[in-house]
Amino acid sequence: MSFTLLTPLGAVLGLAVALPLAALVLVRRRGFEVRRAIGLPEPTALARRLPVAALFGTALLLGLAAAQPRLEWTSARQVRSDAEAFVVLDTSRSMLARSGPGSPIRYDRASRAALRFRSAFEDVPVGIASFTDRVLPHLFPSVDDDVFVATLRRSIGIDRPPPQGTFASTATRLAALESVVSRRFFTPTSRARLLLVITDGESVPISGAKIGAAFRRPPGVDTIFLHVWDGSERVYHGADPEPQYSPDPRSRGILDAAAATLGGYVYGEDELGAAIVKAHDLLGDGTTVTRGERRNQLALAPYLAGAVFLPLALLLWRRDR
Repeated sequence: MSFTLLTPLGAVLGLAVALPLAALVLVRRRGFEVRRAIGLPEPTALARRLPVAALFGTALLLGLAAAQPRLEWTSARQVRSDAEAFVVLDTSRSMLARSGPGSPIRYDRASRAALRFRSAFEDVPVGIASFTDRVLPHLFPSVDDDVFVATLRRSIGIDRPPPQGTFASTATRLAALESVVSRRFFTPTSRARLLLVITDGESVPISGAKIGAAFRRPPGVDTIFLHVWDGSERVYHGADPEPQYSPDPRSRGILDAAAATLGGYVYGEDELGAAIVKAHDLLGDGTTVTRGERRNQLALAPYLAGAVFLPLALLLWRRDR
């Protein structure tokens, strides 16, 4: 276990105690003169020392919080050897749509959903892929959270990569998901396989039974669609909506049909919790093996900042006595 300070110079904030401490000395000196003049007894030693201790405690906690201390330690990483998942994000231009110029775009909401999904499966290797008219893997299933986050934030985005073909309107093809099976995105040893497809559903519909048969071929791939969409959303250029784009009201029906073909499930973006529960059910419980180490971190600054109120409360309590 190691202890580090992210901003050690922040501890200088603790020197701010000098001002209230100087004020306390002046007030006490004046109080001593007044009490001697009118013959009042001096306060007890506890009454004199408690405010000083509270001030120093406040300064110490504030200084430590500003220095941002962090504990780091490693522990054995337990990994499911029989299960893998892929998060597939729609990166077509329609994922730029949002409810207003200052609102988050669909893709940003999809990214947050992907991160929440990843955090719910710490022992399951999870990969990342993007899709428009093709599916491209960017990270094969891994249990490394940092790599997942870095890949999501740095490697993909809207039209990164762009579609291969040229389309008059719809650049997304759900049928492209077949390559997840045909190109063997999952390792041969994984028996529980899950695909989370995060999309607005504005796609060319799936047609034919071939893709359904591919997804059902043992050991099979379970599919969950997360529908990130709202009928009032537009693609904005500055403060004005682009006239070329309007939401496709068929999008949920397209996903429902795709789920029926693949034997999957569809959830709205406000149902992410239920989708994660379903994913847990589909992946089930399996054998875990020790594979490497997990780096753990605990930021202490929020706890120290909250603890500052304890000596402050003590000062206020003593003020009335």
